[in-house]
Amino acid sequence: MSDPLEALAARAGIVASYTDQTRRRRRTGRGTMRALLAAMRLPARTDAEAAECLAALEAEADARALPEWTVQEPGMPPRGLVPEGASWRLVREDGTTEEGRGDSLPALPLGLHTLGLDGSDCTLIVAPRRLPLPRSVWGMMLPLHALRPAQTGGLADYDDLAAAAEGLAGQGADFIGLNPIHAGFFADPGAFSPYTPSHRRRLSAFHVADGAPSDPSGPLVDYAVEIPRRRAALDATFARFRASGGDPAFDAFRAGEGAALERFALHQALSDRHGPYWRDWPADLHDPAGEAASRAAIELSDAVSFHAWAQWRAHDGLAQANAQARGAGMSMGLYLDLAVGTHPSGAETWEDRDSFAFGASLGAPPDAFSADGQSWGLAPFNPRALVASGFRPLAETLRCQMSLSGAVRIDHILGFDRAFWAPERGGPGAYVRMPREAMLAVVRLEAARAGAVVVGEDLGNVPRGLRGALDASGILGCRLQLFERMPTRKPAFRPPGQYEARSIASFSTHDLPTWLGWRRGHDIEARAALGHIDQDFAAAEMGRRKAEVAAFDTMTARLAPDGTDPASADAMHHALAAAGSALAMVQVECALDIVPQPNLPGTIDEYPNWRQRLPVAPDALAGHPGVRRAARIMKARG
Repeated sequence: MSDPLEALAARAGIVASYTDQTRRRRRTGRGTMRALLAAMRLPARTDAEAAECLAALEAEADARALPEWTVQEPGMPPRGLVPEGASWRLVREDGTTEEGRGDSLPALPLGLHTLGLDGSDCTLIVAPRRLPLPRSVWGMMLPLHALRPAQTGGLADYDDLAAAAEGLAGQGADFIGLNPIHAGFFADPGAFSPYTPSHRRRLSAFHVADGAPSDPSGPLVDYAVEIPRRRAALDATFARFRASGGDPAFDAFRAGEGAALERFALHQALSDRHGPYWRDWPADLHDPAGEAASRAAIELSDAVSFHAWAQWRAHDGLAQANAQARGAGMSMGLYLDLAVGTHPSGAETWEDRDSFAFGASLGAPPDAFSADGQSWGLAPFNPRALVASGFRPLAETLRCQMSLSGAVRIDHILGFDRAFWAPERGGPGAYVRMPREAMLAVVRLEAARAGAVVVGEDLGNVPRGLRGALDASGILGCRLQLFERMPTRKPAFRPPGQYEARSIASFSTHDLPTWLGWRRGHDIEARAALGHIDQDFAAAEMGRRKAEVAAFDTMTARLAPDGTDPASADAMHHALAAAGSALAMVQVECALDIVPQPNLPGTIDEYPNWRQRLPVAPDALAGHPGVRRAARIMKARG
């Protein structure tokens, strides 16, 4: 008889062993299995309990008359799902129903539909087989938080974004890339990382324009000052808004968003009173459908209205920035970023408790810089719950981003295949398999509806077969110039013309060195100064970096015009312009010759993550000599 704990873990998708990025084989221990099963709400504290749980799952599977989900193409009747003579009931995504018998299901439009048969339901994910390849264009990555320079001060807003986009459109850019702009925590100004959001189906109100003047400041954004200041200005603006009689457009927005917006706004109002994290609140407020929450909604109705209004303003501000970018000539407009997970005590998990795993965090396996792996403090989607919900939480999350942009990047899309979970109470982590084909189909579905381009961040410990699946779906991968090396003994870089067409090319990312930072080894020096690596390792890394820089210069010398300084960003941008990728992304830090990178993974307060201001105002950005040179080079892409 097989071990019940191991059998249950395998059935739940917990991977028994994996090879980390240091090429070490790691096996999943029994303690890790029990912790991750508990996070999925599968009891396995003892072997007897694991056996009982396994038996229940097997009985449930044996009783099903239909698979839990299936992927279908629009306009083609599903076949082979229903036995001859069996009666079925179809609930379309729009709520209309249809009944029939046998293999006679109708052709269906794009959407998430539900087929019922003999007490079991099957989600029909109707999506195109492949997304189209976008035309060859270029854009620029801008950190929204950084758009106001020190001489202006304050916290940048969506109007600043629109001003930067209009200027860059005039330089030929077709899109503006942003880090996630999900809803954050007004009640905790210290929780400002865009990749640790409160809710990914809502927008950041931190960047709503308030009309208030700002004061000059230092080179770093002080969120402890700026977020309360923005909140106070918005409170005053909302008071004037209500005194003036409001706006029918807000009423229509609130009615259209319905109960989901009301729950979010109630969470925010409760956060104002009880603190940012719902797991620290009084126990009777943990349930958004409970009596205490219902009473609070009445008592805090003014605050609930404020937070609903703030979401309307955020939605309107971002929509206008996207419209202005497109109106100025950008074919794609905004390129938004979807964070891989959500804060375990934020609004998203309060509102939609069932969709997430509790007791485990998303993270990364051990590597050369993190011997014990990483825990990111993010709640993962529970794969069993995601399937049971018909994948609607994922669809809604994607829809929020795609309705306001022309392209969306999915952070760490490796997690669509297998996600690394670290037990919340410590101990080794393990991989958990996700329903990859279904999740990719949902991406295609929502992208097809919105006409959006999708990029999957496929960097790191990439599972076998994932890149092939992304290509088959028409989802673009990421090709970073500093990672595209040849399999040779001495450092050598792959010619950019060999990059796959279904990709976006850039020099690096927000988590990696800038052009000048890479050449100077700033990231190595920073980690050594913080004690993350010892001096001997740092010296060895500096030696390797020197050889890599020389090899990169050899590659760019073949592509840049004669007389181009190989140490300049111009040389790198010439190589970027030569990339075979459909999309190319210029990073503003590289164009402005900025040395520090925006974020240093593995740090919180030790490094100025997400706080560094750009030295140029948003409306002057397009006129900066470095940006103009980069634009001239990139326009040669055609």
